[in-house]
Amino acid sequence: MSDTTHKLTPEELGQLWIEYKKNGNIDAKNKLLLHYGYLVKWIVRRMMPKYNNYNEYDDLVSCGMIGLIDAVDKFELKHEVKFETYAVTRIRGEILDYMRSQDWASPSLRKKISLITNAYEQFESKNPEGPVDQDVADSLGMPVEQIHKILTQSHMFNLINFEDALGTGNAEAEIKGPDDKTPEEELLEKEKKALLIEVIDSLNEKERLVITLYYYEGLLLKEIADTLQVTESRVSQIHSKVLSKMRTKLEKVI
Repeated sequence: MSDTTHKLTPEELGQLWIEYKKNGNIDAKNKLLLHYGYLVKWIVRRMMPKYNNYNEYDDLVSCGMIGLIDAVDKFELKHEVKFETYAVTRIRGEILDYMRSQDWASPSLRKKISLITNAYEQFESKNPEGPVDQDVADSLGMPVEQIHKILTQSHMFNLINFEDALGTGNAEAEIKGPDDKTPEEELLEKEKKALLIEVIDSLNEKERLVITLYYYEGLLLKEIADTLQVTESRVSQIHSKVLSKMRTKLEKVI
Protein backbone atom coordinates (compact mmCIF):
# COMPACT_ATOMS: atom_id res chain seq x y z
CA MET A 1 0.00 0.00 0.00
CA SER A 2 2.88 2.32 -0.60
CA ASP A 3 2.20 3.28 -4.22
CA THR A 4 0.90 6.76 -3.44
CA THR A 5 2.55 9.52 -5.45
CA HIS A 6 1.56 12.24 -2.98
CA LYS A 7 3.80 11.63 0.01
CA LEU A 8 3.74 13.66 3.18
CA THR A 9 6.05 13.34 6.14
CA PRO A 10 4.57 12.22 9.50
CA GLU A 11 5.11 15.75 10.77
CA GLU A 12 3.20 17.27 7.83
CA LEU A 13 0.38 14.78 8.27
CA GLY A 14 0.17 15.51 11.97
CA GLN A 15 -0.06 19.22 11.30
CA LEU A 16 -2.82 18.71 8.71
CA TRP A 17 -4.85 16.64 11.17
CA ILE A 18 -4.53 19.37 13.79
CA GLU A 19 -5.49 22.10 11.33
CA TYR A 20 -8.59 20.19 10.24
CA LYS A 21 -9.78 18.76 13.54
CA LYS A 22 -9.08 21.78 15.72
CA ASN A 23 -9.51 24.62 13.25
CA GLY A 24 -11.87 23.15 10.63
CA ASN A 25 -9.47 23.98 7.81
CA ILE A 26 -11.06 22.58 4.61
CA ASP A 27 -7.84 22.90 2.65
CA ALA A 28 -6.17 20.65 5.22
CA LYS A 29 -9.01 18.12 4.84
CA ASN A 30 -8.61 18.07 1.06
CA LYS A 31 -4.88 17.44 1.40
CA LEU A 32 -5.60 14.55 3.77
CA LEU A 33 -8.06 13.05 1.28
CA LEU A 34 -5.52 13.42 -1.53
CA HIS A 35 -2.83 11.76 0.57
CA TYR A 36 -4.99 8.80 1.64
CA GLY A 37 -6.73 8.36 -1.72
CA TYR A 38 -4.41 5.47 -2.58
CA LEU A 39 -6.17 3.40 0.11
CA VAL A 40 -9.40 3.48 -1.90
CA LYS A 41 -7.81 2.22 -5.13
CA TRP A 42 -5.85 -0.45 -3.26
CA ILE A 43 -8.99 -1.76 -1.55
CA VAL A 44 -11.01 -1.77 -4.77
CA ARG A 45 -8.29 -3.74 -6.55
CA ARG A 46 -8.20 -6.29 -3.73
CA MET A 47 -11.95 -6.69 -3.42
CA MET A 48 -12.72 -6.81 -7.13
CA PRO A 49 -9.71 -7.82 -9.21
CA LYS A 50 -11.43 -7.59 -12.59
CA TYR A 51 -14.01 -5.20 -13.99
CA ASN A 52 -16.51 -5.49 -16.81
CA ASN A 53 -15.94 -1.87 -17.74
CA TYR A 54 -14.33 1.32 -16.51
CA ASN A 55 -17.64 2.68 -15.24
CA GLU A 56 -17.82 -0.22 -12.78
CA TYR A 57 -14.35 0.59 -11.48
CA ASP A 58 -15.23 4.27 -11.20
CA ASP A 59 -18.41 3.43 -9.27
CA LEU A 60 -16.47 1.37 -6.73
CA VAL A 61 -13.80 4.05 -6.35
CA SER A 62 -16.51 6.69 -5.86
CA CYS A 63 -18.12 4.59 -3.13
CA GLY A 64 -14.73 4.09 -1.53
CA MET A 65 -14.08 7.84 -1.55
CA ILE A 66 -17.35 8.37 0.31
CA GLY A 67 -16.06 5.96 2.94
CA LEU A 68 -12.72 7.79 3.09
CA ILE A 69 -14.41 11.18 3.53
CA ASP A 70 -16.55 9.71 6.31
CA ALA A 71 -13.45 8.28 7.97
CA VAL A 72 -11.60 11.61 7.86
CA ASP A 73 -14.63 13.40 9.29
CA LYS A 74 -15.23 10.95 12.14
CA PHE A 75 -11.69 9.99 13.09
CA GLU A 76 -10.57 11.46 16.40
CA LEU A 77 -6.96 12.19 17.23
CA LYS A 78 -7.38 10.59 20.64
CA HIS A 79 -8.01 7.18 19.07
CA GLU A 80 -5.21 4.76 19.85
CA VAL A 81 -5.31 3.26 16.37
CA LYS A 82 -3.71 4.26 13.07
CA PHE A 83 -5.97 6.22 10.76
CA GLU A 84 -5.26 3.74 7.95
CA THR A 85 -6.73 0.91 10.04
CA TYR A 86 -9.84 2.94 10.80
CA ALA A 87 -10.22 4.18 7.23
CA VAL A 88 -9.85 0.76 5.58
CA THR A 89 -12.86 -0.53 7.50
CA ARG A 90 -14.96 2.51 6.56
CA ILE A 91 -13.95 2.27 2.90
CA ARG A 92 -14.59 -1.46 2.69
CA GLY A 93 -17.95 -1.03 4.40
CA GLU A 94 -19.09 1.60 1.91
CA ILE A 95 -17.99 -0.55 -1.05
CA LEU A 96 -19.69 -3.64 0.40
CA ASP A 97 -22.95 -1.71 0.86
CA TYR A 98 -22.83 -0.81 -2.82
CA MET A 99 -22.06 -4.39 -3.82
CA ARG A 100 -24.97 -5.71 -1.77
CA SER A 101 -27.29 -3.46 -3.76
CA GLN A 102 -26.17 -5.12 -7.01
CA ASP A 103 -27.47 -8.41 -8.42
CA TRP A 104 -24.27 -10.40 -7.95
CA ALA A 105 -25.83 -13.85 -7.74
CA SER A 106 -29.13 -14.54 -9.47
CA PRO A 107 -30.42 -18.16 -9.37
CA SER A 108 -29.10 -18.78 -12.90
CA LEU A 109 -25.66 -17.42 -11.94
CA ARG A 110 -25.53 -19.62 -8.84
CA LYS A 111 -26.25 -22.65 -11.02
CA LYS A 112 -23.42 -21.71 -13.37
CA ILE A 113 -21.05 -21.14 -10.44
CA SER A 114 -21.84 -24.63 -9.14
CA LEU A 115 -21.28 -26.23 -12.56
CA ILE A 116 -17.97 -24.44 -13.07
CA THR A 117 -16.70 -25.21 -9.56
CA ASN A 118 -17.53 -28.91 -9.96
CA ALA A 119 -15.86 -28.98 -13.38
CA TYR A 120 -12.66 -27.44 -12.01
CA GLU A 121 -12.52 -29.99 -9.20
CA GLN A 122 -13.01 -32.83 -11.69
CA PHE A 123 -10.27 -31.74 -14.09
CA GLU A 124 -7.83 -30.71 -11.37
CA SER A 125 -8.11 -34.13 -9.74
CA LYS A 126 -6.76 -35.52 -13.01
CA ASN A 127 -4.25 -32.75 -13.70
CA PRO A 128 -3.36 -31.00 -10.40
CA GLU A 129 -0.53 -28.85 -11.75
CA GLY A 130 -1.62 -28.12 -15.31
CA PRO A 131 -3.89 -25.38 -16.70
CA VAL A 132 -7.49 -26.59 -16.91
CA ASP A 133 -9.38 -23.42 -17.90
CA GLN A 134 -9.83 -24.53 -21.51
CA ASP A 135 -10.86 -28.04 -20.44
CA VAL A 136 -13.53 -26.60 -18.15
CA ALA A 137 -14.75 -24.26 -20.86
CA ASP A 138 -14.93 -27.04 -23.47
CA SER A 139 -16.77 -29.41 -21.13
CA LEU A 140 -19.44 -26.80 -20.39
CA GLY A 141 -19.63 -25.37 -23.90
CA MET A 142 -18.67 -21.87 -22.75
CA PRO A 143 -15.94 -19.49 -23.91
CA VAL A 144 -13.02 -19.21 -21.48
CA GLU A 145 -13.77 -15.49 -21.13
CA GLN A 146 -17.27 -16.29 -19.87
CA ILE A 147 -15.86 -18.80 -17.37
CA HIS A 148 -13.51 -16.13 -16.03
CA LYS A 149 -16.31 -13.56 -15.76
CA ILE A 150 -18.52 -15.96 -13.80
CA LEU A 151 -15.65 -16.86 -11.48
CA THR A 152 -15.16 -13.17 -10.74
CA GLN A 153 -18.86 -12.81 -9.90
CA SER A 154 -18.61 -15.92 -7.73
CA HIS A 155 -15.72 -14.30 -5.88
CA MET A 156 -17.79 -11.18 -5.20
CA PHE A 157 -20.81 -13.20 -4.06
CA ASN A 158 -18.78 -15.23 -1.56
CA LEU A 159 -16.76 -12.19 -0.43
CA ILE A 160 -19.93 -10.28 0.47
CA ASN A 161 -21.47 -13.25 2.28
CA PHE A 162 -18.23 -13.93 4.14
CA GLU A 163 -17.97 -10.31 5.29
CA ASP A 164 -21.58 -10.44 6.48
CA ALA A 165 -20.95 -13.64 8.44
CA LEU A 166 -17.73 -12.25 9.90
CA GLY A 167 -19.54 -9.09 10.97
CA THR A 168 -16.93 -6.73 9.53
CA GLY A 169 -17.54 -3.31 8.08
CA ASN A 170 -18.14 -1.53 11.39
CA ALA A 171 -15.32 0.93 11.86
CA GLU A 172 -16.44 1.83 15.34
CA ALA A 173 -15.72 -1.75 16.39
CA GLU A 174 -12.15 -1.31 15.17
CA ILE A 175 -11.43 1.32 17.81
CA LYS A 176 -12.97 -0.50 20.74
CA GLY A 177 -10.58 -1.59 23.40
CA PRO A 178 -10.85 -5.05 24.99
CA ASP A 179 -12.54 -3.55 28.03
CA ASP A 180 -15.33 -2.10 25.85
CA LYS A 181 -16.56 -5.49 24.64
CA THR A 182 -19.25 -7.43 26.42
CA PRO A 183 -18.52 -11.00 27.57
CA GLU A 184 -20.86 -12.22 24.83
CA GLU A 185 -18.93 -10.28 22.15
CA GLU A 186 -15.59 -11.63 23.39
CA LEU A 187 -16.89 -15.21 23.41
CA LEU A 188 -18.32 -14.88 19.90
CA GLU A 189 -15.04 -13.43 18.64
CA LYS A 190 -13.07 -16.34 20.14
CA GLU A 191 -15.46 -18.86 18.57
CA LYS A 192 -15.13 -17.19 15.17
CA LYS A 193 -11.32 -17.25 15.36
CA ALA A 194 -11.31 -20.92 16.39
CA LEU A 195 -13.57 -21.85 13.48
CA LEU A 196 -11.48 -19.90 10.97
CA ILE A 197 -8.32 -21.64 12.22
CA GLU A 198 -10.11 -24.98 11.86
CA VAL A 199 -11.00 -24.20 8.23
CA ILE A 200 -7.48 -23.00 7.39
CA ASP A 201 -5.97 -26.18 8.88
CA SER A 202 -8.21 -28.26 6.60
CA LEU A 203 -7.10 -26.52 3.39
CA ASN A 204 -4.83 -28.10 0.83
CA GLU A 205 -1.43 -26.58 0.12
CA LYS A 206 -2.51 -24.35 -2.75
CA GLU A 207 -5.59 -23.04 -0.91
CA ARG A 208 -3.56 -22.28 2.21
CA LEU A 209 -0.94 -20.48 0.14
CA VAL A 210 -3.57 -18.29 -1.55
CA ILE A 211 -5.04 -17.30 1.83
CA THR A 212 -1.59 -16.62 3.28
CA LEU A 213 -0.49 -14.45 0.36
CA TYR A 214 -3.77 -12.54 0.26
CA TYR A 215 -4.42 -11.88 3.95
CA TYR A 216 -0.97 -12.00 5.52
CA GLU A 217 1.25 -10.74 2.70
CA GLY A 218 -1.33 -8.31 1.31
CA LEU A 219 -0.87 -9.37 -2.31
CA LEU A 220 -3.43 -8.70 -5.03
CA LEU A 221 -4.99 -11.72 -6.73
CA LYS A 222 -3.02 -10.93 -9.89
CA GLU A 223 0.24 -10.98 -7.90
CA ILE A 224 -0.74 -14.31 -6.33
CA ALA A 225 -1.53 -15.70 -9.78
CA ASP A 226 1.93 -14.69 -10.99
CA THR A 227 3.50 -16.33 -7.95
CA LEU A 228 1.59 -19.60 -8.43
CA GLN A 229 1.85 -19.42 -12.25
CA VAL A 230 -1.89 -19.85 -12.75
CA THR A 231 -4.57 -17.55 -14.12
CA GLU A 232 -5.98 -14.75 -12.00
CA SER A 233 -9.44 -16.27 -12.42
CA ARG A 234 -8.16 -19.53 -10.96
CA VAL A 235 -6.84 -17.73 -7.89
CA SER A 236 -10.17 -15.91 -7.63
CA GLN A 237 -11.97 -19.25 -7.70
CA ILE A 238 -9.71 -20.78 -5.02
CA HIS A 239 -10.15 -17.73 -2.80
CA SER A 240 -13.91 -17.77 -3.37
CA LYS A 241 -14.12 -21.45 -2.45
CA VAL A 242 -12.24 -20.92 0.81
CA LEU A 243 -14.44 -17.94 1.69
CA SER A 244 -17.49 -20.12 1.14
CA LYS A 245 -16.09 -22.75 3.53
CA MET A 246 -15.36 -20.10 6.15
CA ARG A 247 -18.79 -18.53 5.79
CA THR A 248 -20.49 -21.89 6.30
CA LYS A 249 -18.51 -22.44 9.51
CA LEU A 250 -19.15 -18.93 10.84
CA GLU A 251 -22.90 -19.16 10.25
CA LYS A 252 -23.02 -21.95 12.83
CA VAL A 253 -22.15 -19.54 15.66
CA ILE A 254 -24.18 -16.53 14.56
